[in-house]
Amino acid sequence: MSNRNTIPHLRSLTGWTGATALGAALLTTTALPALADEALADLVEQVSPSVVTIVAEHKAKPGKANSEGFDLEGNPFGEFFRRFGPPEGFEMPHRGPGQGLGSGFILDETGHIVTNHHVIDGADTVTVRLSDDRSYEAEVIGTDPLTDIALLRIDADATLPAVTLGDSDEIRVGEDVVAIGNPFGLSSTVTTGIVSAKGRNISEGPYAEFLQTDAAINKGNSGGPLFNMEGEVVGVNSAIYSPTGGSVGLGFAVTSNIVETIVEDLREDGQVDRGWLGVSIQTLSPEIAAAMGVEEASGALVSDVVNDSPADGALQQGDVILAFNGTKVKSSQDLPRLVGAAKVGSDSKITVLRNGKEQEVNVTIGKHQMAAADTGQSSDHDTSSAPLGVTVAPLTETARAEIGVDETVSGVVVTSLDPDSPAAEAGLRRGDVIVRIGSQETDNPNALKEALQNQKTDPALVLINRGGNQIFVAVNIA
Repeated sequence: MSNRNTIPHLRSLTGWTGATALGAALLTTTALPALADEALADLVEQVSPSVVTIVAEHKAKPGKANSEGFDLEGNPFGEFFRRFGPPEGFEMPHRGPGQGLGSGFILDETGHIVTNHHVIDGADTVTVRLSDDRSYEAEVIGTDPLTDIALLRIDADATLPAVTLGDSDEIRVGEDVVAIGNPFGLSSTVTTGIVSAKGRNISEGPYAEFLQTDAAINKGNSGGPLFNMEGEVVGVNSAIYSPTGGSVGLGFAVTSNIVETIVEDLREDGQVDRGWLGVSIQTLSPEIAAAMGVEEASGALVSDVVNDSPADGALQQGDVILAFNGTKVKSSQDLPRLVGAAKVGSDSKITVLRNGKEQEVNVTIGKHQMAAADTGQSSDHDTSSAPLGVTVAPLTETARAEIGVDETVSGVVVTSLDPDSPAAEAGLRRGDVIVRIGSQETDNPNALKEALQNQKTDPALVLINRGGNQIFVAVNIA
């Protein structure tokens, strides 16, 4: 697939030329545990018909400089465009029609298919090719960029071979896993490995959690299943760390338990309704714990409570959240996933440490507001009718940490945008902070809405903050 499937490179280690000979010597003297060949072959034979190829077609369109998805590598002005945006009226050469390949799997007999959001993002048509080479145009039921999951559906004239989602919480580090997909277009490729780690956060957002595996995963594996030895899907292969763009044994799969929750929401109405608590949080570091007189540096420290939010009146600044609905909160990274997965309107029990004493508080979970710029209403996936074509969210402490802006920056963070929108054409990206439109500050989604309504000139002069750098861009909003 695209370069989005390769996240920041690791330092390449050298000087280990003697390792191969040493490893060979060890293997000749020590018998290492191995998968039973017949058991593995039986497993692959059982589940392979459920793995599909995803073909994402993109029509030809002009490539705006610095627009999301346009590769500026190798362009002599690439870094300039990245930092300051293109000159007014500048247009990069047209992009021809393109085709991207990824993987997916059949979730049920009626034709629902799971893949990655980034596999189909911006595609004009999506085709699903089954293991027997039958092809069907797919309907996109819905996508969730924040967990990189998409749900498709095909209308086949026969019952389809489906797989089962397993419990990713139950799998242990060291257990054998099998990845099946279409790396570089080579369909039905099988690789094996182990679960290298659980609960990985790879800066893909507060709602995604990953299994790490050393099973070989490459471009084209995106969206494909990671199986346990029972033939259950325990993850959706989504990203790799790599110094080369190829597999180096550091692959990451979105956990099946998160996939199950997301798919259930998408199947209902095509969008994800996340729970909202209304607090800014930070990890309780050993230094802060010592300053507060807390023995164990564990939990999420409440640094602020949003007025009129579900937490208002129940939680206080300085509370340490220890558990949510009975699940331990080890750090600030745990809480957004737990709250986001909670049903909107449900009553939740939160264990907090307040003034040195543990106590429980009850909170009715609200709906996470991902405000579209044109209406201020909740929208998690379709913002193409907005004047800017973006979806924004308040700039919380968690968001600041993820996108690299400090507490001196005010604004709203772009969480998604239509690739053909005015904002994308002007060079805005996901993760940019909209600080001001014209002369009006945009401290929150409602302020952004008001600023757009009051804007008198077109294009509008928009001040954004990208990774700590302030940039002016001109955006056509008419």
